Amino acid sequence: MSFAARSAFRQLTRVAAPSARSFSVMARSAAITQVPRAAACKVAFTQTRGVKTMNFGGTDEVVYERADFPPSKLQETFKNDTLTVLGYGPMGRGQALNLRDNKLNVIIGSRKGASWDKAVSEGWVPGKDLFEINEACDRGTVIMNLLSDAAQSKLWNEIKPYLTKGKTLYFSHGFSVIYSEDTGVIPPKDIDVILVAPKGSGTTVRNLFLEGRGINGSVAVYQDVSGKAKERAVALGVGVGTGYLYETTFKKEVYSDLYGERGVLMGAIQGLFVAQYEVLRARGHSPSEAFNETVEEATQSLYPLIGANGMDWMYANCSTTAQRGALDWWKKFHDASKPIFEELYESVANGTETRRSLTKNSAPNYRAELEAELAEIADHEMWRTGKSVRKLRPENN
Repeated sequence: MSFAARSAFRQLTRVAAPSARSFSVMARSAAITQVPRAAACKVAFTQTRGVKTMNFGGTDEVVYERADFPPSKLQETFKNDTLTVLGYGPMGRGQALNLRDNKLNVIIGSRKGASWDKAVSEGWVPGKDLFEINEACDRGTVIMNLLSDAAQSKLWNEIKPYLTKGKTLYFSHGFSVIYSEDTGVIPPKDIDVILVAPKGSGTTVRNLFLEGRGINGSVAVYQDVSGKAKERAVALGVGVGTGYLYETTFKKEVYSDLYGERGVLMGAIQGLFVAQYEVLRARGHSPSEAFNETVEEATQSLYPLIGANGMDWMYANCSTTAQRGALDWWKKFHDASKPIFEELYESVANGTETRRSLTKNSAPNYRAELEAELAEIADHEMWRTGKSVRKLRPENN
């Protein structure tokens, strides 16, 4: 991403993630006008009908903000709707609670068990706003399918009969629709089909909403039968807790999501952490030193600074020795890893990742195999060391 694009994202984060939900249009405008002159030359803002057009490194994109749909407008938009959230896992829980706090008419559809019990413990009442999946679908006008990808496929034939003309089908992931040959999920042609994908975990969606900030997210329309699909999708995006939304498509969302989480978001970073840690340990460094130089300094010092200011700023503000080493070595890591990323993207695009996910996550022994794989990570000396290191952080004493 270019300097200009990073500047645009950082400025948008300052604008769209206020410390209080009542961040006014006047305050937002003031924030924009306070951009340093050098940055102002790089970032272009055009305000049109409450929608902001921003220039990201030379490309204009439309961005929707929470201020475009204040609570009163949200309530007016969905005054005749019942929003049915299917699933009370982390994402379903986060979005449902935020919708409820925004005073929208939301109900939960869940199978009885741990998720059902969790919903009851958080104030959802069976027979009032908590129902079995079939009854919740029957009652809802907007069906928000936030079940796991495997469950969406498995339960599709139960859900589909309730997707009658005039209803809206909502996803937070393009997985089921884009890989329909594998999932069997083919929406009826006479309903709106929309997507809002918060870019983070359901826990983060909830926590940032409670902090008055809001996570970023993407919005897409797969079918627009009503002529109002995009407007309602953006409104729901605000309702579930996003601070700002950028446009995408179902296909681009699922490709980038599967690719990213297997890459630098989780898969690649775990591999890099372990590789660096193991080399340090093999060369005689102690567990605490290896962990601090690999994970703790990254997550507690450098990554937050990179998130706030960009990698260019980080390079310009570290020691000259660190700067020289980073400049000399980053291209070697790029050249070594790019073929793996090319292979990964192709695996996403050709459906290999989807088929593997559906097969593994639907297997009878899925839970046992998952626990074994997670235990392998948890039992690694690096993450066992991390538990001790985290206890030493001042905020944990």
